[in-house]
Amino acid sequence: MLPTDNRLRRREDFATAVRRGRRAGRPTLVVHLRSGATDPHAPGESAPPTRAGFVVSKAVGGAVVRNKVKRRLRHLMRDRVALFPPGSLVVVRALPGSGDADHAQLARDLDAALQRLLGGGAR
Repeated sequence: MLPTDNRLRRREDFATAVRRGRRAGRPTLVVHLRSGATDPHAPGESAPPTRAGFVVSKAVGGAVVRNKVKRRLRHLMRDRVALFPPGSLVVVRALPGSGDADHAQLARDLDAALQRLLGGGAR
């Protein structure tokens, strides 16, 4: 499970990541990344944690399928949170095909999207 400190919860944070971040799409998901652009002179914690959120709409499937996809994506992101710069916002949006995809397919698509975003690849 993704630790509580690494979960994206506020609507404003989701909107910031989606509107102002870069994105990479794959057949089963789209990843939006807003790199950590924090003010080093701001009071408080100097390196805020990377936070990730998930959007799984009804187009993916029923409640059981949506929750299964969310659990799989949270599990996959748990091991990949350390790849991002501190303070990054990551939103993973599941596409309708993700409900039928197995765990390995979601992992491949997530890794490919993250490689594109973190490796500086073209959109």
